[in-house]
Amino acid sequence: MSRRRGSLAGSPLLIGAITALIAVVAVYISYNANHGLPFTPTYDIRVELQSAANLFPGNDVRIGGTRVGIVEKLVPVQQKNGRVVVYAYLKLEKSVEPLPADTTATVPSISSIGLKYLGLERGVSKQKIPSGGEIPISQTHEQVDIGEFFDMFDKKARLASQSNLNEFSAGLAGRGPEFNEALGLLKPIVHRLTPVMHNLASPQTDLAGFFPALDRAAKEVAPVAQAQGELWADLDTLFGAWASVTRSLEASIVDGPSSLKTATYSLRYQAKFIDQTTEFMRLLRPSAAALKVAAPPLAHAVTVGTANLTAAQSLNAELASAAKAVQSFAEDPIVEAALEDITHTTTIGGPVVKGLATEEANCQYITLTLRNVASLLTESIGVGTVARASAVLPPGGPNSEGYPASAPANGVSEEREKGTLLPSNHLHYNPYPNAAACEAGKQGYTIGQAEIGKAASSTSYKEPTVPRNYNLYGTPYSRAVQEELGIKKKKGSK
Repeated sequence: MSRRRGSLAGSPLLIGAITALIAVVAVYISYNANHGLPFTPTYDIRVELQSAANLFPGNDVRIGGTRVGIVEKLVPVQQKNGRVVVYAYLKLEKSVEPLPADTTATVPSISSIGLKYLGLERGVSKQKIPSGGEIPISQTHEQVDIGEFFDMFDKKARLASQSNLNEFSAGLAGRGPEFNEALGLLKPIVHRLTPVMHNLASPQTDLAGFFPALDRAAKEVAPVAQAQGELWADLDTLFGAWASVTRSLEASIVDGPSSLKTATYSLRYQAKFIDQTTEFMRLLRPSAAALKVAAPPLAHAVTVGTANLTAAQSLNAELASAAKAVQSFAEDPIVEAALEDITHTTTIGGPVVKGLATEEANCQYITLTLRNVASLLTESIGVGTVARASAVLPPGGPNSEGYPASAPANGVSEEREKGTLLPSNHLHYNPYPNAAACEAGKQGYTIGQAEIGKAASSTSYKEPTVPRNYNLYGTPYSRAVQEELGIKKKKGSK
């Protein structure tokens, strides 16, 4: 008897096993459907968002309302500047590949219960986003969430809105005509508002960039908000202190306008004085520099003068009696007669003095005499000076000045120097010198020849001079004093 071949329908156990396997596969595929169908190629890119905006992995990705993929994962990343962004990794169908490089992304709501999806809007760029590419944050936009909008109206906001409504309603009650009149007055404003709004809407105004600029400005000052708050608190303290002395401040500035008026008038006259004072100070600088040298002697003089002034007090007490004696002397008739004689004498001698004045002014005979007398005491011996004098003997020879003569001296001298006779025994005399030219004692003479009267000279007279680096005693100044006087340059100066 042959064995019958078994069939699938005749094995309930096998059918149950196959059914269970199909159910497990269906459940697995259904569970992983949020991550894309298995074994299906995808177009993977990522989007840089400012925040996740209640977006979750598995949410849809749509283009024009059509589902083209899912959000695989969301990864927060902190950038170098400290800002935190979110990278949304997308798995898209191959049919949308490639997207233009200027494609934009938004996160709108599906319904009022808060479900979100990532919406893409194709651009028009010829450049494309490759697989693994990125849509930057500059091409993403956040929409206002209706949930966030309603969250503004919390319990405090609702109570405040009710209070405002009650207060405003009480303020408008019974003022209908006035309100209508106010609306009528607003009509010209509305007409004039039209060009203003056109200007605001113009692209050149860039009103859209105004608020992001305000946002950037607010972010810039945010780190110093605490310091600014303290500044305003300190200013409040400062102005509070000012407010407590308001009367004193008013009293201090009440005469300010008249003072400013007077200053406006007088300062223009003071400007010239200030300029001249500036020039005077500039000219005074060399004298101030020279004062460094003169300061020690002046200090010594003041010290000695102080002692002398103290001793002069007793002298001042005796000056009264001396003044009385002078007064009695002045009142003596004999003195008056003597003064008259002196006046008569000066009247007679006036022409003589006047004639000598010109020669004195040109030749300075008196000055030279006094200088020569002063030079007698110029021989320094360390602790002081002594008279410098020596005997001058007349030369020897025929008719010389030291012996009786029968004629003017005009011969060879008996004096020798290194065995040679000196030509010094010759008379040189001019009885009528040119007074206007101050020739007396200054005219030249011819060596080795007697001259009486004016003659051509071979040796001219030179005024004795004192070098600038010598003092009145004939000794040189120290180097420090010469540097201060500008005779020598200071060491190290160019």
